[in-house]
Amino acid sequence: MAATAGRSGSATFHRSFTLSITKALGDQLATDLATLARAPLSDASIGQLLERPGVYQLYLHDDFVYVGKADKSLPVRLRQHLKKISGRRGIVPSDMTFSCLYVAEDFSALAPEQLLINHHKDLGEIPWNNNGFGNRDPGRQRDHTVLKPNHFDVLYPIDLARPAEGLTAGETNVLDLLEALKASLPYNIRYAKSGDLRSANLVIPDVQLSVDDLLKRISEAASSGWQITALGGYIVMYEEGPAEYASASRYYRGGQAIDSVPLSASEDETAVDSGSPARGAP
Repeated sequence: MAATAGRSGSATFHRSFTLSITKALGDQLATDLATLARAPLSDASIGQLLERPGVYQLYLHDDFVYVGKADKSLPVRLRQHLKKISGRRGIVPSDMTFSCLYVAEDFSALAPEQLLINHHKDLGEIPWNNNGFGNRDPGRQRDHTVLKPNHFDVLYPIDLARPAEGLTAGETNVLDLLEALKASLPYNIRYAKSGDLRSANLVIPDVQLSVDDLLKRISEAASSGWQITALGGYIVMYEEGPAEYASASRYYRGGQAIDSVPLSASEDETAVDSGSPARGAP
């Protein structure tokens, strides 16, 4: 009598088949992107793109560092990255290149960015997808967070020595100046819109001021109790002084700049909140 296979999992001539459509899509996206050349992350290159949704890959020199998506417009999203990098120390836009694929709008429901992340993460690539690069303003509740050494804002902190753009010499209101600065800076500045600032004025004698110089002048014009704090990736200004922030590199109080050494969490730790938001914070 011929032997028959049992019902155990040891059978060699039959098994279940599972089709992973999402994995297949992720593999195809990665394969198609790999066939593309890379373009400099510049206004000239981005200006050649169509206003369409899609996915993209960023490279630092020759290293593949980030996968992203644009739900509406690839040019808009890539310009946001270009602006962000232009305001950092230790990196310049000319260090960066990119490639991208247009995808249909309804394809976004399949989370193409996550498909690519799943494809590449096991290969030890895309370090910026897990280090805060794609973050926007994290909000007041995260201002006191201790960042890891590999966080983007630790590796490439904001450049306070860069020129403050769009200045007009003469007397101006502090709140109006902050609004103009927020619109022109390549990193965020968040501040409390207090009536104290509306009534405070300062004179700008020279339109060639650095951001650092301008922040000193703003802190001098503001009433006592106001503090400007330069964190790794952005600036905050609140009536809270003096207050300490774990990730602060510089404080501005009463026209003076006070340097600080940011704390750093270990690689094994999750980001740590070092304290509660200051009083009156939104």
